[in-house]
Amino acid sequence: MTPEKILACPARVLSQAQREHYFEVGYVMVESLIPANVIDQLIDTTDMYLERSRSVTLSDNTFDLAPGHSKDTPRVRRLNSPDLDPVYWQFATGLIADVAADLVGPDVTFHHSKLNFKWAMDKDSNAVEWHQDIPFYPHTNYNVLAIGTYLMDTFDDDGPIMIIPGSHNGPLYELYDEKRVWTGQIAAKDVKGFDAEDAVCLPGPKGSITVHNARAVHGSRSSTSPGMRPLLINNYAAADAYPYADSGNTTSNYRKLVRGNPALWADHDSRPCPIPPDWSKGYPSIYAQQELER
Repeated sequence: MTPEKILACPARVLSQAQREHYFEVGYVMVESLIPANVIDQLIDTTDMYLERSRSVTLSDNTFDLAPGHSKDTPRVRRLNSPDLDPVYWQFATGLIADVAADLVGPDVTFHHSKLNFKWAMDKDSNAVEWHQDIPFYPHTNYNVLAIGTYLMDTFDDDGPIMIIPGSHNGPLYELYDEKRVWTGQIAAKDVKGFDAEDAVCLPGPKGSITVHNARAVHGSRSSTSPGMRPLLINNYAAADAYPYADSGNTTSNYRKLVRGNPALWADHDSRPCPIPPDWSKGYPSIYAQQELER
C-alpha cells in the first residue's frame, strides 16, 4: 500500500499527525505510550533472563553475551528472539501491533524480535554504527518497520537510537567492506553520502516507543550511564511485503499474521535492495559483526 492509502485507513493508536510524520521523515516517537503495569511485567521477565544468564558462559541461541560477562557480573548484549517467551509475545501482539497497522496498513505480519542491552562498562563496544535494517532482510516492498520500547528511562548518556531524518527516501547502502565481507554497517566512504550531524537522538521515559522504517539510516552512541539500558525491539511487515532472502534469526512466529488478513498478492516496490549473506545456518548479531570490524 502507498502512504496515501495507509493514511486513509482509520487510525488505531497514533494520531494522524504522528502517522504523517513517520512517512515524511522515516520515524516517529511516542512518549509513555505503554502502561506502567505492562512495562513492569516486561522488566520482571527481563530480570529473570538476566539471572538465568549467570549460568551461561558462551553466547547461544538465547543470549548474546557482552565482553566481561560472568556469573557475578552478568552482561547480556542481546536476548535473542524474546518472542518465544509468552510474556514478550503477548506484548508483541498487543498495542504495538496496532501501532504497526497504523503505519504499514491493516494487514500486518510479525518478523522478529530482540532485546538489546547497553552497559556502561562496555562503553568501548556497545555503540551501534550507522546501518539500515532492510539489507539484513530484503522484502518485496518497504512497508517494514521496527518498534523499540524503552523498558527504563533512557537519557542521552544511555546511548538511545539516532536516526537520519528523511533517509528512508534516500539510497540503500551495501553493508559490506571493500573486500565484500559483510560488516553490518555502512562503509566509511558511503557515510559521506549523508550528514551525521543531522541525526536526531531519541531519549525518552520508560514506556516510550520509537518506530523507524527499515530503510532509515540509524545507529546509537555508546552508553556512558552507570546503569543498564534495555531496549525491546519488535519488527513487523505489511502482509503483502514478502521476504526474498534468508533472515537467519526467525522463530516459529515468523510471518504470523498479527492484524488483518493474509495477502493473496505480493506488492513489489521498483526500488532494488542489496542482498545479505546466506544466513540459513544462523545469524551472528550486529554487535558481534560491528565489534569485529572495529
